[in-house]
Amino acid sequence: MANLIKYGIPDPPTPTCLRRNDGIGTFYAGQINSLFGEPESGKTWVGLAAVVEQINRGGKAAVIDLDHNGIGATVTRLLATLGADQDRLGSLDHFRYAEPEDKAELMAVVQDLAQWSPHVVLLDSIGELLPALGLNSNSPDDFTIGHTAVLKPLARSGAAVIIIDHVAKNPEAAQRGPTGTAAKTRAVGGAMLRVSVKDAFAPGRGGSCYLTLTKDRHGGLRAATPSTDRQPLVGTFKLHPEGSEHAYSVYAAEEGESGPGAAPATDIASLVDLDPPPESVRDVANRLSWGTDRARIALKAFRSQEGTIRSAAA
Repeated sequence: MANLIKYGIPDPPTPTCLRRNDGIGTFYAGQINSLFGEPESGKTWVGLAAVVEQINRGGKAAVIDLDHNGIGATVTRLLATLGADQDRLGSLDHFRYAEPEDKAELMAVVQDLAQWSPHVVLLDSIGELLPALGLNSNSPDDFTIGHTAVLKPLARSGAAVIIIDHVAKNPEAAQRGPTGTAAKTRAVGGAMLRVSVKDAFAPGRGGSCYLTLTKDRHGGLRAATPSTDRQPLVGTFKLHPEGSEHAYSVYAAEEGESGPGAAPATDIASLVDLDPPPESVRDVANRLSWGTDRARIALKAFRSQEGTIRSAAA
């Protein structure tokens, strides 16, 4: 047996993929990372930005499109909106896209990518992975099979594997995290981020979203975040309007800055519609017949976005 500490205790891994404006990465290489949130919250934009970052550095990145967004829509986002280098995007040495239709195609893609050793692999979305393998999305045992067959080989190749996941439609369940089995959370060996919309994404106008840390196995991202919250805001992703100097940015959270929590957009909209505006958690709970936790999270999100919401409504 090798002496693992002969040369001292190694430093813990640090996130290096999709760097914030302070130089700290958001995702870990060689690990499975997760982005989850409501539809249209910005999850795919964040994941694709990580792909573009690697391509423009001369690295290798891949997209496994299980949601069938289509190569046309994906390339348009990468090239026209996120500013990917056109020559590298068109080279199989730097970028590969796959839209597997069945288990056999998916396993062939995994084998190809594991041998190619990309720096980033974006899998959109994890909700379609188990059905593609003929497995049950709510079964921990089935997820373990899918994780071992697809996700683990990609991470072992050295890639920052970024999986996109969804939350339940029920607001109370959505606050708890991604849909399906809890085995998905346990499988994340890197960073797990809740994505919450800040400014709605629109063609040409851009948009932005909060990135809130819900799991960080190695602690590198948490250590680089000033907040002591259990689930701190680690950054804000901004897709800049068309014609801006930069296509996108990831801004590190500043001291005292916090995200909106896990409030669904529909809950925030309910608070916007209240007249007079909500005054307290008890006020929200009483007027909307909600539980205290739901009211607290929604009110925090409402107050963090209130200026933007009122300006947009004016």
